[in-house]
Amino acid sequence: MKIIIAGAGEVGTHLAKMLSKENQDITLLDSDQTKLDIIDSNYNLMTWNGSTSSFESLREVGVHDADLYIAVTPFETRNMASCAIAKKMGAKKTVARIDNSEFLVPENRQVIRELGIDFVIYPEHLAANDIALSLSHNWARYWGELHNGALLLIGVKIHSNSVLLNVKLKDMPVTTHDFHIAAIKRKNETIIPNGNDEILPDDVVYFITTPPYIQQVRELCGKTKKVIKKALIMGGSRIARRFAELYHDKFHIKILETDMAVCEQLATELPDCEIVFGDGRDIEVLRENNIYQYDAFLALTDSSETNILTCLTAKEFGVPKTIADVENLQFLGLAENLNIGNTINKKLLASSRIYKILLDADESNSRFFALADAEVAEIYVKNGAKITKGAVKDLRLPFGMTLAALVRNEDVMLVNGNTHIREGDYVVVFSLMGTIQKIEKWFN
Repeated sequence: MKIIIAGAGEVGTHLAKMLSKENQDITLLDSDQTKLDIIDSNYNLMTWNGSTSSFESLREVGVHDADLYIAVTPFETRNMASCAIAKKMGAKKTVARIDNSEFLVPENRQVIRELGIDFVIYPEHLAANDIALSLSHNWARYWGELHNGALLLIGVKIHSNSVLLNVKLKDMPVTTHDFHIAAIKRKNETIIPNGNDEILPDDVVYFITTPPYIQQVRELCGKTKKVIKKALIMGGSRIARRFAELYHDKFHIKILETDMAVCEQLATELPDCEIVFGDGRDIEVLRENNIYQYDAFLALTDSSETNILTCLTAKEFGVPKTIADVENLQFLGLAENLNIGNTINKKLLASSRIYKILLDADESNSRFFALADAEVAEIYVKNGAKITKGAVKDLRLPFGMTLAALVRNEDVMLVNGNTHIREGDYVVVFSLMGTIQKIEKWFN
């Protein structure tokens, strides 16, 4: 696919890096040559210095035959104008980053499409929903739904109380119909496991399962489920505001903010939430606001370091669930290894959503990131595909991939060695980042 990314900010740069590993035809457009030089010297993609809202620049980068045009500058109006121009000049599909929830309202979507914008991405909205999922399924580090919820992708950190610890996968005390262990995150390494791999303490294990077996997975991991009712938030950021707007009726929310003007604004915008002028980094402030009575602590300031450290403090107070906004990717691995609870990152969430939009011409293949260095694909099996030539155990599949599950005529089943893939199946595949092109050849 020919993909043009307009905006070399955090989201655009991260997306370009990820897509460059997939051997796509990528062009990154921005007016800041310094940013482009850094990207150009390290990644396999084309950079172009120019304005994202210039007809001439868009013409020069070949927008007329672009399969996908993605505008992700920090400026909403610029992104929308850029997509409108790109669409008129021939781009097949366009994506615009936004920061206005009105554009998500269904009755307004038609207006957006008429402007030439096929999809919108609202990173703060994605982050708010991710936080809500984390609070609802608080025993898991990651919770994702596939095929309209018929399949679940669950990431769980394993501690010493799990019966799965130090057991080879082939010796698991369960049947192959219960779940499939698709990946293991061990410190900074992602493993696509085989039967001889073991689960070690502090591994984050990614399970593919179905709704009837959720409780079994939780119990095997040694986890208990707690109902989250009260959430204390540090920082009146855009993520905090969006979360409070969407979920104030589900959770009792208190926000600590250090800027009085922001507090006054929040009090007007969020009348159903408690707004307190105070510094969440101060232990006395946390005590005064009864942090030990809260079920969850959300550190959502603009500082990754502050969020990480304050979550550690909240853990010491005994808060059951902590979530930190870690926008600095360099700190993401550190945060996860410090056992601070869940982390969120707008760049990864936005990139994942955009990545899911990358469909084949027949729109039969969709995918999204599950991890920073691995991916999940839901791939349609075409007529005569190599993957149908025998049972899974008899196929010489590429290293670094595993077939986790499939959907056949709306029936969902987990894959094992005896499974025979058929034409028309949708197969859920885990793979290391950058290998999807090799894998897709098995399905075409």
